[in-house]
Amino acid sequence: MNNNLYLSIVIPAYNEEKRLGLTLQEMHRYFDKKQYTYEVIVINDGSYDKTEEEALQSSIFKSGNLKIFRNNVNKGKGFSVKKGIMASKGDYVLFSDADLSTPIGEVEKLFSALNEKYDIAIGSRSIKGAQIEVHQPFYREYMGKFFNKLVRVFVLKGIIDTQCGFKLFKGKIARDIAVRMRIDSFAFDVEMLYLAKLSGCRIKEVPITWINSPQSRVDPIKDSLKMFFDVLSIKKTANKNYKL
Repeated sequence: MNNNLYLSIVIPAYNEEKRLGLTLQEMHRYFDKKQYTYEVIVINDGSYDKTEEEALQSSIFKSGNLKIFRNNVNKGKGFSVKKGIMASKGDYVLFSDADLSTPIGEVEKLFSALNEKYDIAIGSRSIKGAQIEVHQPFYREYMGKFFNKLVRVFVLKGIIDTQCGFKLFKGKIARDIAVRMRIDSFAFDVEMLYLAKLSGCRIKEVPITWINSPQSRVDPIKDSLKMFFDVLSIKKTANKNYKL
C-alpha cells in the first residue's frame, strides 16, 4: 500500500453529465487546499451521455488527481463502488455520490469520528444534529425511512440511516469489505455495513448537512422492491467466508 496517499474518494457515476463536472470542480477546490495527498476515482457505470467527457475536461483530471474506470454496460451502483474501492490506494477511503448532496467539507466530521478510534464513519440525515437544507419529495423521504426500519428489523440494528451516500472508511477495512461484497444494486450500503459489523468494526453515525438533488437515479417502485429482497438475502448468504 502506498502510505504517501492519504485519501481516496470513490464516485460511482451513471449518466451524470449535468452534475459530475460541478462535483469534481468543488472537490478540486476543496482538497487542493489540504496538506495531504488524495486521489479521486470515478467509475463510469455504462453511461450513454457525456459523463466521461465531463470528467476528462475537469481541472482535477488535469492536475493528475483523477482516475477514471469504465463499465462497458451498466452494472449497478454497488458493483461500481466495489470496483472503485478495490482500485483505491489511500489510507482512508471516502465514498461520495456524484451529486454531492452532502457538501464535501462534511468529510471533516467523519475524520473526527475516525480520530475517536472508530473504523468507519457514515453520514446520517436522520439523527440529532443533521441539517436537511433541501428535502426529498415526501414520498421518497417516507420510503427511505420505511426502508431503514426494515433494515433495522431484519439485518442491521443500531444504524438509523444506512443509505446516505457519504461514508468514510479506514482504507484497509474498506478494501477487505469490498472484496466480499456480492450486491450490485442500491442495497450495497447495507451489505457493506453488515459485513463490517460481522467483522467487529466500530461504526459511528455522524449528523451531516444534506441538500437533496432532484435528479434521483432510484426508481421508487422497481428499485425499492429489489432493495427489499436484496436486504432479505444478506443474512441468508452471510457465512464464515464473509468475515474479514
